[in-house]
Amino acid sequence: MARLSTASAEPATSANPTAETAGTTSAHDVPSTSIPQTRDKTADANNDDNDGGPKFNFENFRKRYPTMVAPVPFDPTLLPKGSRSLTSISAQAFGCGFVLAASLLLVAHFVLEKDDTIWRLPAFTGCLALLHFLEFYITARWNLPAARASSFLLNNGLAYNIAHTCAVLEILATRFLLPAWYGRLGVWTPWTIGFALAVVAVGQVTRSVAMAQAGTNFNHTPVQKREEGHVLVTHGFYQFSRHPSYFGFFWWTLGTQLLVGNKICLAGYAYVLWSFFSHRIKAEERTLVQFFGDDYRAYQKRVGTLIPFVK
Repeated sequence: MARLSTASAEPATSANPTAETAGTTSAHDVPSTSIPQTRDKTADANNDDNDGGPKFNFENFRKRYPTMVAPVPFDPTLLPKGSRSLTSISAQAFGCGFVLAASLLLVAHFVLEKDDTIWRLPAFTGCLALLHFLEFYITARWNLPAARASSFLLNNGLAYNIAHTCAVLEILATRFLLPAWYGRLGVWTPWTIGFALAVVAVGQVTRSVAMAQAGTNFNHTPVQKREEGHVLVTHGFYQFSRHPSYFGFFWWTLGTQLLVGNKICLAGYAYVLWSFFSHRIKAEERTLVQFFGDDYRAYQKRVGTLIPFVK
């Protein structure tokens, strides 16, 4: 999709916290008496906290002490309760990686054990873990100013959590309570599973690449103010769909339910997602027309959404 702001972060359920300006580190913060406290006029001029005291010259430090690590400027947002909390980011990244690895191992185990249905649960959790990790990674790699601990989108709202809980419950119910239901309305053959994996892959790749191509023009949360540097992105996947990240998530979600054989959730997800994106795209594009005027109107006429029945 075309992003509505350039500097805010991308969580889908809440307004992004405002980025805080990183502070600077003086020589007094360096735990070594052997490091000289040098004063640099250029550093003073560029220092937001220019109180006339000695400033740390990073360039001079690296030249004189090539084997030592220069101190990192202090940023309060990196603290445990900050919007860019390193502890939160590392914990969420570890969790996503652990769940993905465990899911892949369990899928392989259950398939080799010829358990025809329980493999669906780790397959679903693995897809979720990869999606949420990539949400943060793509943001941090191509839209760094917007990267927050919340960019993993693990706390994506009550409706999102209910939807995935329903998917898990349907998997468990059709495995332990109603096993006949799994194949009653259609047989999940290797061909069906292969097709579903392809849909999931296309959806994931499209969303991730679209986010990368938009760069700082992408935002998880629509905003109403156009900031300096915000441009209309029409290259890459955006030349085929006005909202490729929505297109990718739409088909990724349906692909996961097709993969695990959730017939009820497949139908429910299709309706809920179509309704959500239908309304959200209309609302966003009213703002985009205000931002870009005739350029966006021409783009609307030239490029569709590729989401069924959403113009």
